[in-house]
Amino acid sequence: MKKLMTGDEAVARGLYEAGVSFASAYPGTPSTEILENASQYDEIYTEWAPNEKVAMEAAVGASMAGVRSFAAMKMVGVNVAADPLFTFAYLAVNGGFAFVSADDPGMHSSQNEQDNRNYAKFMKIAMVEPSDSQECLDMTKEAYRLSREFEVPVMIRMTTRVCHSKSLVQEGVRHEEPPVLYEKHPERNDAIPAVSKVRRYVVEEREEKLKSYTNDCPWNYSEMHDTKIGIVAAGAAYTYAKEVFGDNASYFKVGLTYPMPLKKIREFRDAVDEMYVIEELDPFMEELIRSAGIDCHGKDVIPKIDELNPNIIAEAILGKEFEYSDVPTELLVPRPPTFCAGCPHRGFFYELGKRKDTVMIGDIGCYALGGAEPLNAIDLAVCMGSAFAVGHGMFHAFEKSGQNKRVVSVMGDSTFFHTGINSLTEVAYNGSTTINVILDNRITGMTGHQENPGTGYNIKGDTATLIDIETVVRALGLTNVRTVNPLDLKAMKETLDWAYAITDGPSVIITKWPCVLKKFSKEDREQFDINVTAFEVAEDKCIGCKKCLSTGCPALRFADEKRKSMISVDCVGCGVCAQVCPVKAISRKEAH
Repeated sequence: MKKLMTGDEAVARGLYEAGVSFASAYPGTPSTEILENASQYDEIYTEWAPNEKVAMEAAVGASMAGVRSFAAMKMVGVNVAADPLFTFAYLAVNGGFAFVSADDPGMHSSQNEQDNRNYAKFMKIAMVEPSDSQECLDMTKEAYRLSREFEVPVMIRMTTRVCHSKSLVQEGVRHEEPPVLYEKHPERNDAIPAVSKVRRYVVEEREEKLKSYTNDCPWNYSEMHDTKIGIVAAGAAYTYAKEVFGDNASYFKVGLTYPMPLKKIREFRDAVDEMYVIEELDPFMEELIRSAGIDCHGKDVIPKIDELNPNIIAEAILGKEFEYSDVPTELLVPRPPTFCAGCPHRGFFYELGKRKDTVMIGDIGCYALGGAEPLNAIDLAVCMGSAFAVGHGMFHAFEKSGQNKRVVSVMGDSTFFHTGINSLTEVAYNGSTTINVILDNRITGMTGHQENPGTGYNIKGDTATLIDIETVVRALGLTNVRTVNPLDLKAMKETLDWAYAITDGPSVIITKWPCVLKKFSKEDREQFDINVTAFEVAEDKCIGCKKCLSTGCPALRFADEKRKSMISVDCVGCGVCAQVCPVKAISRKEAH
């Protein structure tokens, strides 16, 4: 029986069927659901790692120990994991090793639009690129066969559409792969210069073997129909092209996308009148094809910015729009992203946004929404875990250039464990009079509530060591540290006043309150006075000043005809609006 699966679910099933024993990841959209689903298989040890580098290192260690291992991450996570990965490409893959790079064309949930296929060429490793959920399962299994046969790490390159789209999948059974018993081989595994110099030649020999194999690989094949147009494509781009052209074009489907099957593609080119390379995002395949002296169209007609779709391809190649049903734009209601009703970050950003002569530095998490109207409390952000170090550099630059600015740097709890500890170490070691804020909402919020080292639970929901953020901060040698409930606006204001008054060194504020969407643990209920009873507006008291709307809470409405504020059923009782109201027109329902 076939099942409907997303690409992420299918990869998880592929790990199970391939006999994988170890899987590690840091949650990052669109890859998060791979580990969430893999954790359901007891045969696979699964874990959330503090960051992608650690996940990669742990998976490398498991492979060196002789079992099939796996790591998953979104494309920017590979930047974090690149250090161990580049070196592991030189060393011996023992039990079999693959990892997912989930790219995000169109930047649906990412801070850049990098094309990680370039990593495969850069590292000289093998890469497969599935187009649908069945291929996600099958190519995951194939990745481990390739890894063992060629002793090579294998990248499974996915994109948001492949990760999150659903298609039918035929499940198989698990193949228990016996471990390769560990033996000491420092000449293959000890990455010192003397060993790496020798292994460098092994990498080149391995790549030549892969280049020979790719032209025989069953995942690289042609589909001949009308030969006026020939399409070379992989991944989601292949399915888009099939939607546009159907049998009115011929196709060369690339499954093993590095090394490229250039011999087969040359034969395909000879069989068609014109050939187009359709790919997201960079001209990765196109440049390899052109370098082999094979004529083709590519980025001269296909955009290299943003996600592709059938309409873009039809307009670029055929000069006409692809026929599809669209929703009339006049029926669409603008819905800019905002903090959820009751989000614990709202109180902090509401108070921070009032500060003058302040540079407000954000990071990667749902708190990035603090920069949106009406809060306007983030000026800039760079990459995950960077906020404290960026703020540190800005402080010293302002001091040197005579600019009178205060610097407030903000990141979340999971981000702090990811790479924020290193960032805060920079502040503690080299010193800067910055205000460093850790927003602890007791969960990894942005990617859908995964556990982290500060929650006290692991990926299976079992009790785990809880690493206390304030203890870690003080262990770094920082002494100006306060923890505050961000929903208490008076306490939040006083805490910011305290931090702004410090002029001879760094301070750290830890805001601590659980995410409103979280399934509260018994520890949450014991530690926090959680009351989700909604608030309401007394119309006879409301003066229509709209002060409550300045909090940006989506549960608040303003009735123009009455000139009164209203609170919808979305309210979860955080009470921030009641503290803002100048005439005390807002109160908790249970008070009546």
